[in-house]
Amino acid sequence: MSAIDDLPPLRSVIADHGLSAKKALGQNFLLDLNLTAKIARQAGDMSGCDVLEIGPGPGGLTRGLLAEGARRVLAVEKDARCLPALEQIAARYPGRLEIVQGDALDIDAAARLNAPVRVVANLPYNVGTELLVRWLTPRDWPPFWESLTLMFQREVAERIVARPGSKAYGRLALLAQWRADARIVMALPPGAFTPPPKIDSAVVHLTARATPRFEADPKVLERVVAMAFNQRRKMLRSALKGLGPDIEDRLRAAGIAPTERAEQVSLEGFCALAREVARG
Repeated sequence: MSAIDDLPPLRSVIADHGLSAKKALGQNFLLDLNLTAKIARQAGDMSGCDVLEIGPGPGGLTRGLLAEGARRVLAVEKDARCLPALEQIAARYPGRLEIVQGDALDIDAAARLNAPVRVVANLPYNVGTELLVRWLTPRDWPPFWESLTLMFQREVAERIVARPGSKAYGRLALLAQWRADARIVMALPPGAFTPPPKIDSAVVHLTARATPRFEADPKVLERVVAMAFNQRRKMLRSALKGLGPDIEDRLRAAGIAPTERAEQVSLEGFCALAREVARG
């Protein structure tokens, strides 16, 4: 459908430019422009914001972002085949779309954006988690972004919002929930994409907190969490023995039973343990 603007339907754009999705680039295109506009709306009012989009492909979500009023969109696209289609969108929305060709993992997008910034993207599956981790672990906090509205494989989305005691609960949940408020806002079946992936997808909305939810040194917290979940089936007194011979005492001081396993411990508990470990 092409109800959101007067540009050609996406199927025509893909046919005109020979844009078959490439598995090597993690590409799955959304062709329903009403659906891409709905995803864009999950980011809230963008009229006063710069928006970073990674992997726009033929520009379905890009058009949704611009039609929904984004002040300016910075679209980072690795696939040179998509650039002519994106340039057509830029001509339709003069001065509001900047296109950068390159790998999002290598480009300092923040330097090209003016606050406030929101990130909205149907992330390529092969780099989505790595990009999220980078956005959640900048050197300084608060980060350059106010919110992240991102599409992932459903399994990854569930890991981001998981709670203690669930199989999905792990490092990604703790990383996301320590510094942001995260929730799943949309679910998408495989049939929404071309070509259809073998898994369901979901959109996660994360809002940056001004300060972390609980006090902890980022590097110490990451070390503690990594050690705990690298051996998640073991009791913490065994999984964390590398932190020192007195780890059982430190666990008790943090309010954690040494016989618990990583997936049983809350974010608050891990932060308390990180503070205990940081005391040396």
